[in-house]
Amino acid sequence: MGYERFAPVERAIEIGGDRYTFWQPPDLDALIDVEAFERDERIPYWANVWESALVLAEEIADMAPGGRSFIELGCGLALPAIVACRRGFRAVASDYEDDALEGVRYNADRNGAEGLATLLLDWRRLPDDLPAFDLVVAADVLYEKHHAEALAAVVARALAPNGTALVADPGRARAVNFEPAIRAAGLGIVKQQPRRPHGITTGPAIDIYRVTHPR
Repeated sequence: MGYERFAPVERAIEIGGDRYTFWQPPDLDALIDVEAFERDERIPYWANVWESALVLAEEIADMAPGGRSFIELGCGLALPAIVACRRGFRAVASDYEDDALEGVRYNADRNGAEGLATLLLDWRRLPDDLPAFDLVVAADVLYEKHHAEALAAVVARALAPNGTALVADPGRARAVNFEPAIRAAGLGIVKQQPRRPHGITTGPAIDIYRVTHPR
């Protein structure tokens, strides 16, 4: 039955003047599995396209791909990765939820991003053959205290020497740990001016952290 078992509903999204039609489960709360949370802190955040993903996708839509490689970490439904693929990046969408990656493939097929690769990736157990990428991105993944250090370690591992990482966050309390974690991993970081997605006047302003290797 595949992704259809979630009875996904349609959501129209405009990014950089292009229209995307995303299909997402209608009720995130209905997907919560108490047993899975108690075992591994799994909450189905993947089932929505959050404001951080919209802002990050807008940033990507303004970039020239130039044949560059791209990975989205903790991708959920992977709007930024799908935009990157359509823009011409060699793009990979990664998450540690199989259900999320089902949703990615479903939406990629319906949005002209058939070339998007998916990768089941647990930040705690990175594969030995994980390549380096020119652009590494993540949207709204800093929920728990330990996530900042975990994300910093993955970015340090996955970021090519001349690459850039962009991490979007809606001002979550745990995000304050990200800058020191990145610096402790030996990387440089700059926090951009926060903003909302284009055309949206309410809700959180999104911070974007730009991470690079020291020159």
